[in-house]
Amino acid sequence: MDWYVIFVKTGKEDVVKDWLNIQFDSKALYTLIPKRKLMEKRKGKFYHVLKKLFPGYIFINTNMDLNKYTTIMKIPDIIKILNNGTSYYSKVNDSEMHIILNLVKESTIIDYSKIYTENSKIFVKSGPLYGMEGIIKRIDKHKSRARILLNFMGENKFIDVGIELIEKLD
Repeated sequence: MDWYVIFVKTGKEDVVKDWLNIQFDSKALYTLIPKRKLMEKRKGKFYHVLKKLFPGYIFINTNMDLNKYTTIMKIPDIIKILNNGTSYYSKVNDSEMHIILNLVKESTIIDYSKIYTENSKIFVKSGPLYGMEGIIKRIDKHKSRARILLNFMGENKFIDVGIELIEKLD
């Protein structure tokens, strides 16, 4: 089975996911809406919030054929299945999907990573970013976020993910 991306109306991702789960058995089509846990400050207080990693997109894992494509396109609020211009649908590159799947692990949520810095170098102690220090491009200590660079459908995208800054333990 391969991964594909469906472009939907922003805010309708969960509704479309429910429609897909009604239309298809979970073995025939698996849906994924990756989310990230972030800290946000509202009225002077910090809150944990969940935000979609790619608003307006749903990842599906399936053996795509023309019948499935036709059934999927009949679902309300779907705009299109992303493609490279040569067919109705194109699969996501395995290397791109591998990074996203490593970030979400078994859940659909990218949790906080524990990070510390030393001499302007970033070290990840634990969490989804562990072993992926190379994709971290910037740390925002005030917002407790790391800006990472992901390749998504052939384009580079900067994404903010939540982090927990820790002191280095000797």
